[in-house]
Amino acid sequence: MRDFPTATVRTRVTVPLRFGDGYSVDAQLVTFHGLVDDKEHLAVVLGEPGATPLVRLHSECLTGDVFGSARCDCGPQLREAVEQIAERGGVLLYLRQEGRGIGLYNKLDAYALQDQGLDTYAANAALGLPEDGRDYTAAAQMLQALGIDDLDLLSNNPDKAEQLRDLGVTVSHRVPTGVFTTAHNVRYLRAKVLQTQHTLPLPELTAG
Repeated sequence: MRDFPTATVRTRVTVPLRFGDGYSVDAQLVTFHGLVDDKEHLAVVLGEPGATPLVRLHSECLTGDVFGSARCDCGPQLREAVEQIAERGGVLLYLRQEGRGIGLYNKLDAYALQDQGLDTYAANAALGLPEDGRDYTAAAQMLQALGIDDLDLLSNNPDKAEQLRDLGVTVSHRVPTGVFTTAHNVRYLRAKVLQTQHTLPLPELTAG
């Protein structure tokens, strides 16, 4: 188990959330002191978290979360996660790790290479960047500060569960998200299944 410094809660504030499809819910937004990477990560507490809350680690995606880009599934995953967590009780950690940790400008550079035929991971590598540069130590700090050490993880990504377990967090179950395919993101989703073993039941990969 990896050791990490303790973070503390900085601010809690209730914010009414409103989504474009009309869904609305009140959330408690929590900020922190002492996160290891000095980034402004945010916890979104929804519903009434129980002994084993539902938790999602959602990496920031400006293009998908804000502008509705169809090149990824981040926006629909965020919307789905908020409702699922609110119904059961839990926390969405909104992590400032744009582009799997490479940043917004580099992500858009990688998009340009994807337009030339590379998949999302090969494009990162061609730029001399990690395929996935995310580290979830700050997420573990946030969970500890919120008193959460046992959770069900809403994710298709096995690496998130593995990293949390290495950091001493008990991940009792991994709950899959929906599959949000478009004509623009199917190559991206396929690469996630083939390259990093995401549990996405894409029809083209499960038929037969």
